[in-house]
Amino acid sequence: MESGEIDGVLLFRPAPHRDRRGLFTRTFDAAVAAEAGLRPEAFIQDSQSRSVRGTVRGLHGRGGRGEAKLVRCARGAVHDVLVDARPGSPTFGGLMEVRLDDEDFTVLYVPPGLLHGFQALTEPADTCYRIDREHDPAEDLAVRYDDPDLKVAWPLPVTEVSERDLRAGSWAELTRRLGG
Repeated sequence: MESGEIDGVLLFRPAPHRDRRGLFTRTFDAAVAAEAGLRPEAFIQDSQSRSVRGTVRGLHGRGGRGEAKLVRCARGAVHDVLVDARPGSPTFGGLMEVRLDDEDFTVLYVPPGLLHGFQALTEPADTCYRIDREHDPAEDLAVRYDDPDLKVAWPLPVTEVSERDLRAGSWAELTRRLGG
C-alpha cells in the first residue's frame, strides 16, 4: 500500500502469483484494508462498467457525506483521474492520474469528496468499483472531462462521452458552489 499525490488517496498493489497456467491475485483483503485505516465492512456495493477504447467516463463525485470507493480495472487498462474537490483540503484542486490495468491489479482508494473519471485505453476495459454507500442522484457532482481549468491530459483521442457528462458544469462553477 502506498499514498497517492492527493491527501487520503491510497494505492494497493497486490503481488499476483504467476505460473504457466496464468495468474492468481487477491483483489480485496479486509485485513489489508483495515491496516490502512479503512473500514472494510463499510463497502456495501460493487459495480462494474465496460467501456470501448477512447471512452471517457466522469468526472463524477458526490456531495453531502461524499462517497469512498475502491477502483480497479479487471480487464484491459484505464487512465484514471482524481480531482480533490474538498474545500479546506491541503490538496484542494489537485489532480492525480494513475494507470489501472489487468497486469498489476492496482486498487485505488478514492476518499469521499473527490471527483473521479477515467478513459478506456483498451478494447474493451472493465472497471470495478466497491462503494461505501448507496447512490443518491440528488448528491451527484460532475465537471466536464475537458474543463479548461483542470487541463486533464487524456492519453487518447476521446471517442465516447455520455450525454450526462457532456452537460456537466465547469470546475469554476463547482468551486463556487462548494465554497472553495
